[in-house]
Amino acid sequence: MKLALDHLVVAAADLDSGTRHVADLLGIAPMGGGAHPRMGTHNRVLGMAGGVYLEVIAIDPGAPAPQRPRWFGLDQPAMRARLAEGPFLAHWAARVEAPDDLNAWQARHPDRIAPAIPMTRGDLRWRLTVPDDGSLPAWREDGQAAGDGLLPTLIQWDVPAYPGVSLPRQPLTLRALTATHPHAALLRQGLAWLGADALIAIEQADGPPRLQAAIETGQGIRILA
Repeated sequence: MKLALDHLVVAAADLDSGTRHVADLLGIAPMGGGAHPRMGTHNRVLGMAGGVYLEVIAIDPGAPAPQRPRWFGLDQPAMRARLAEGPFLAHWAARVEAPDDLNAWQARHPDRIAPAIPMTRGDLRWRLTVPDDGSLPAWREDGQAAGDGLLPTLIQWDVPAYPGVSLPRQPLTLRALTATHPHAALLRQGLAWLGADALIAIEQADGPPRLQAAIETGQGIRILA
C-alpha cells in the first residue's frame, strides 16, 4: 500500500502555547480546529502547500476525561514530562486513500497495525489507528521495538473535504521530514512494509529520537522540531 503524508502533529500542554510556538517559528498562526470528544482533546490547524497541514493538539481542560487513554501518548508520563518543556513536533500521520481500505488492511495485519477507530469533529469523519493504550505506533521485529513518534499513525478520511483539501493553503511548503533514531534500520524496515518509506528519511544516531520538518516560509527555511 502506498501512503501520502497527511499532516504533522505538534503536541502542546495547551493550545495557546502550541499556537504561539508555531506562529513564532513559521510566521502564521494555526486557527480553527475544534474538539475531539472521544479523546478529550482539541486542536488548531494550519494548511500548507501540496495538501499537507499542521495540527496543534492538546488535552482539552474543559472536556470530561475519556473512557480510554488519549491518543498520541498524551496521558503517558514521558509525554507529559516532555510537554512541560514546551510544544514540539511529536508525530505525523499518513493517509490511506480509496480504493484501499484502512479497516480491511488492519484486519489482515492486527499484529502490526493498531485498531482503526472512527472519529468525528464537526462535519469531519475519519478513521485513525490508535493502540489500545494510546501510545504512539511502534515497529517490532526479532524482539526489538522502535517507535517514538517516527512511524506514522494511519488515517483514512471518510469525507471528500478533509483538511488537506478544505483548509486555506498558506505560503508554507514542507521540504523534508527527517528523523534520527538509535534503531534507524528497524524503523526503515517498518516504513518500507507500510509503504511510507518515501515520506520520511530516518538516520542512525545515538541519543533521544528526534523528528523534524524543514518548512519553507516567506523568510526562508525554518526547522520545526
